[in-house]
Amino acid sequence: MTADLSAVERALRTAAPYALLDAVRASLTGLYDVQQVELLLADYSLTVLQPVTELPRTAPALPVHTTAPGRAFGSQRPFAEPGATEGRSVLHLPVTVRGDRLGVLSVGIDRASLTPAVQAELWEIAEMLGYHIVVAERDTDLYLQARRKNRLTLAAEMQWQLLPARACTRNEYAIGGQLEPAYAIHGDNFDWSGTEDRLTLTVTNGMGEGIEASLLTNLVINALRNARRAGVDIADQAALADQAVYGQYRGEAHVSVLLLEFHLDTGLVEIVDAGSPRLFRLRAGSVEHIPFEAQLPLGLADDTPYEAQRIRVERGDRLVVVSDGVHAVASGAGELYGERALARAILGTRLLPAAEVPRAVLTELVRHRDDDALDDALVVCLDWYGRHPSPADAVPA
Repeated sequence: MTADLSAVERALRTAAPYALLDAVRASLTGLYDVQQVELLLADYSLTVLQPVTELPRTAPALPVHTTAPGRAFGSQRPFAEPGATEGRSVLHLPVTVRGDRLGVLSVGIDRASLTPAVQAELWEIAEMLGYHIVVAERDTDLYLQARRKNRLTLAAEMQWQLLPARACTRNEYAIGGQLEPAYAIHGDNFDWSGTEDRLTLTVTNGMGEGIEASLLTNLVINALRNARRAGVDIADQAALADQAVYGQYRGEAHVSVLLLEFHLDTGLVEIVDAGSPRLFRLRAGSVEHIPFEAQLPLGLADDTPYEAQRIRVERGDRLVVVSDGVHAVASGAGELYGERALARAILGTRLLPAAEVPRAVLTELVRHRDDDALDDALVVCLDWYGRHPSPADAVPA
């Protein structure tokens, strides 16, 4: 790490949680002769980038898809555009933490000073800033407020706070997820946790609406986490969460869950299918629904036993999990989205990174419905890179 990078990191580490942008601005102005520094964060619907200001939402938001900062956000690469004065550029840098795209850091700098080495250092500073924002959110609401173009319902507030992130990237996989309607989601949610050799991914669909649905989903997510952190297998995770829900609601409420545990060394996937979320696989240019033996949703009956089923993923596979707010939606002509339109939408995302797939599929869903109203809908995409050799890499015996 260069002396300048070390100085910026120290400034961020010692700054008050709400003053990270001030710390970056002061450091870049002094060390890199930068004259303009702006931080924009993606809103919950991933449609606009909102400037972080002392009073949230006091500056106009910028569309993600038609602006220069949006280009850096979408490509996850730095993008420079001419500045307001001759000889200057504005460099837009993605602010991303382990694949979770938070926003963009925009800096104004002399074009002559923008060497490849300087651009690389500024990009690293944007990444540093992202990590410090994630930590700072424990102590300030500033960055969470800045992400909101509208007010969240209470149910949506509870659901978004449950999420681990909206995306995650490791050498073996990349995950992206999205909830809609972003500002009024009720019972849909997702969760994941990775270790050195396993990835556990959970997709939940709680029954009901509003606060009741959100409370139910909160109970299930935390029951599953509690069981997972106790070290039990996914079948027992489902059984323990089932007992928690039944004990609270006595069968009057239930939650549909799809539990997946990936073995990173082999590509083996253990799956408990307890309800309505469905799994689709894109492999070699073909999309297919992967059915499982249906088991009871969590909380429907007392002391329900669960069994894990198994499949194997191959390098290059894309798995897409959708809630019934996606696959069971009908068009004006009565065609269920999950029958053909969903397969077309998934195939249409084959060139997009996992983090962008959920938004793209949900956009197609709105078109399929012929209106803008969207019930609770969830899409999670997982791209499998694998640690195990692909069949083509295998050495003949």
